[in-house]
Amino acid sequence: MALLDVNDLFLRYRGQARPAVDGVSFAVERGEIFALLGPSGSGKTSTLRMIAGFERPERGRIVLDGKVIEGGGASVPPEKRNVGFVFQEFALFPHLTVLDNVMFGLHGLPRAEQSARAMEILERAQLGEHAGRYPRQLSGGQQQRVALARAMAPRPHMILMDEPFGSLDPDLREDARRKIRAVFREHHMSSVFVTHDQTEALGFADRVGVVRDGRLEQAGTPEELYRSPRTRFVAAFIGGANILSGTGRGDCVMTPIGRVPVDREALGDVTIAVRPEHLQLEPPAAAEPAGQVMSRVFHGHDLTLRIAFGNNEITVWDDYRCPFRVGESVRVRPREKGIVVE
Repeated sequence: MALLDVNDLFLRYRGQARPAVDGVSFAVERGEIFALLGPSGSGKTSTLRMIAGFERPERGRIVLDGKVIEGGGASVPPEKRNVGFVFQEFALFPHLTVLDNVMFGLHGLPRAEQSARAMEILERAQLGEHAGRYPRQLSGGQQQRVALARAMAPRPHMILMDEPFGSLDPDLREDARRKIRAVFREHHMSSVFVTHDQTEALGFADRVGVVRDGRLEQAGTPEELYRSPRTRFVAAFIGGANILSGTGRGDCVMTPIGRVPVDREALGDVTIAVRPEHLQLEPPAAAEPAGQVMSRVFHGHDLTLRIAFGNNEITVWDDYRCPFRVGESVRVRPREKGIVVE
């Protein structure tokens, strides 16, 4: 049985014509990190807030550890759901030490036990030496781990996180993701977090649900979403695929860049997704469509090139040794099959 089962959640805010969340369903296994990924206004934070109990759905059901916490007339208050919540801005108490911040949620225990449990989790989060400091004396990444330690101290069933890395400087995010994931793994902790950053979702979560306009378009492992997107939106949002329209001829599609083999049979008007790294540039051939290099950006280990085929522009990621320059004509050849998305 899944630790968390979210079924058919629906929420419409007062005065809004379009629902914020429209029939969202997913499950989270024990020890799993699940990301809700989508653009601003897609409904991911509203979904998280319903799991936490901060918002009540108009319909749907939420089951946590076998207990209905929302739905069918039941609505367990947030403080009794046994979930921890980490806010984007961490919400640490500035007048309390790191140790006292972590002890804050342990009121029902004797003081000595509160202190011992708080120190244990701070040590595991590599923060034990900072227990006597105040939040203002810590870096952003350290403050974030204190907020996580405070949420974990009561030993909740699950940790919920709202844009957990959004307020950190870019150079701190990777380090913070690595350390927090290690803490989760050590404690076999389950989590749901929301983000608009695909790199964050793909690099931190075990599975990802892609949300758009209040609906969950697809859920799966990062590899599944990247290799087998089911919709045009998922293909474009995860990894920045090139979206091409063309005519299906069975095992291939004729597109502005030429013939592209595809992952399943395609007939008539279809839309396919092709990853930038699945394309190879070659000198133009007489019988093949030729494009023109419009831009060339050097990244050191690779290049990003924009290639125009009439009114269509595509992106190609190529080796740093790619010889083609802006203004030159090129042929684009697929190295992998395109993905039929419409």
